[in-house]
Order: sequence, then C-alpha cells, then structure tokens
Amino acid sequence: MARTVRAALLQAEWTGDKESMIEKHEKYAREAAKQGAKVMCFQELFYGPYFCQVQDPQYFSYTEHIPDGPTTKRMQELAKETGMVLIVPMYEEDEHAQGIYYNTAAVIDADGTYLGKYRKTHIPQVKGFWEKFYFRPGNTGYPVFDTAVGKVGVYICYDRHFPEGARALGLNGAEMVFIPSATSRGLSEYLWRIEQVSHAVANGYYVGTINRVGIEPLGDNDFYGQSYFADPRGQFVGDVGDAHEEELIVRDLDLDKVTEVRQLWQFYRDRRPDAYDDLVRP
Repeated sequence: MARTVRAALLQAEWTGDKESMIEKHEKYAREAAKQGAKVMCFQELFYGPYFCQVQDPQYFSYTEHIPDGPTTKRMQELAKETGMVLIVPMYEEDEHAQGIYYNTAAVIDADGTYLGKYRKTHIPQVKGFWEKFYFRPGNTGYPVFDTAVGKVGVYICYDRHFPEGARALGLNGAEMVFIPSATSRGLSEYLWRIEQVSHAVANGYYVGTINRVGIEPLGDNDFYGQSYFADPRGQFVGDVGDAHEEELIVRDLDLDKVTEVRQLWQFYRDRRPDAYDDLVRP
C-alpha cells in the first residue's frame, strides 16, 4: 500500500503584530487541513517580523519558553484540532537560563503531543542578518521525530548552506526535512533552487522549504518566497511558490519514493566515514 502524505507550507507576509500573525497561521492551517494536509510547516520565526535586519534588544521580548510557553500550547491545540503534524519555528528562551535565546522549531504530533525541538545550529552575522546578536548556536544535534506522518527532521535557514547537518538528518532516518527560512532577494536567490534540492538528492528524502514574502519595515530585505517541495530525485513536487505573493502550498509526497531512491542510489552504503576525519577538524 502506497504511503502518500499530503503536506503544506505557508509563505506569509508580516501583519504588523504577533497576535494577528498567529491568527493568520491558524487560519491557513485550518485551510490546509480542509485540503487534506496531514503535516504543515510555518516559516522561520513565524509569529514575528524578521527582526535580525537590525540589532535592537527590544526584540528579545518575542522570546518564549518551549514547550511551556503560550504559543506552543496554542499550537498543540491547533494540531489536535486539525489532525496535522505541525513544525512551528519560534524565538525561544532557554527554560533553564534567563537571557539565553535560540532560533528554534517545535515539532508537534497530529494528536497535539509535543515531540521535541530543533535549535538552529549555524548562526550568520552579516549585514541585514545580525543573528548572533539574538541567538546562541543550537545544541540539540540533528533530531529526527517519529510523527504520525513519518520521520521528520528540521533544518533552519542559514543551516541549509551546510551539507553536514543535512546528511546527519538523513543518517538519523529522516524521510522529510523541513527548512523554514527568511531569505532576501539578491543575496542568495540564485542558491535557493540548488541547495535544498541537493540535500534531497544526496540524502534520498523529501525537502519542504519556505521563504517569507514582502518587504518588512525594519529593513530593505525583499523576501522572495518561492517555497517548494523537492522529492528524493531532486525534482520539484508541483510548482514553486510565487516570488512576491503570500501562498499556501499543498502537495502530495509519495514516501515510497524514499526507499526506491535509496535502493537505487546507494549513497549511504558507499560512504567512507573512515576517510572523512579532516572534515571535522577546526
């Protein structure tokens, strides 16, 4: 029997405040569920603006604890209501250390159970992406979550430039990897349709990747959308999202293709970890 999962991504514009942004995502999640989606990923730092365009401590106020914060609890209720697995990127304050912040995604199962979190590992610090001001590098490793729709991994934005973590997710058993992002036109747009597709090919899994849309008031970054799913052969599943407009993207993913491609291209069998020591030296 075929394992087909209907999955959803949302590329959204900033509304101007946290509550209306959460409400927008709740509305689209319900719409995705009506269309039959069983798993959905929101964009990076979903309930806020991309405040890393500036360095200002006022934006520390967007932090919450995960899973004990109000938005995680609200998303657990939404997952239970819609029957969808949710990948929810948020700005996290460490529950054990005040003032320690992470760029994090919570993973919630279709029955509302909180399964765990992934903290963004690679943190940029360049003009318009002043992320080291806001985030400590993640310390979760590369967890893969056993969800109602299959084995799900998460990688976040700048992480996608680093193939090592993408490989670790595959080695840890991921069938689907979601990569929420906030990426602006001109800086890395030419890489957008190459890198995540390459992760899918090299590791034999599906990738669902999101980028914001619109120009936000904190800076002149023009977020270019073009969210998409790529299959384990590196082919787009349906159309790529619009380059300017908000869009809900719903696609069917044939998870049997993961096994098919991994048995055809024996990249895991033919790895030579004994020859890679130099790769992990500083």
